[in-house]
Amino acid sequence: QVQLVESGGGLVQAGGSLRLSCAASGRTFSSNAMGWFRQAPGKEREFVAAISATGLITSYADSVKGRFIISRDNAKNTVYLQMNSLKPEDTAVYYCAARSRATISTRKYEYNYWGQGTQVTVSS
Repeated sequence: QVQLVESGGGLVQAGGSLRLSCAASGRTFSSNAMGWFRQAPGKEREFVAAISATGLITSYADSVKGRFIISRDNAKNTVYLQMNSLKPEDTAVYYCAARSRATISTRKYEYNYWGQGTQVTVSS
């Protein structure tokens, strides 16, 4: 069982930055690929970024490529999402997810564990 707790969300002006963190419990974190997803009101939950268990492979949605960076610290059981050059359309609840495999996926149904989410609001 893996429990995930996100933090770092908040209100920021367009062009600003935020860093989200996701702390994971459990002994298998270093074997889990991790992902960040987001859900805006009235919209489907969508893929944002993913990182393999080793941290060597990452993937990003086209909408955030070049602005967001996913990273992980396996010694701290934590995954991060550095968000730069934020836009109002980035406003959403951001969710951390863990996969019971080492390889990344962009599909939300391939993730087994989810956090409760953290709100990110970008004002124009």
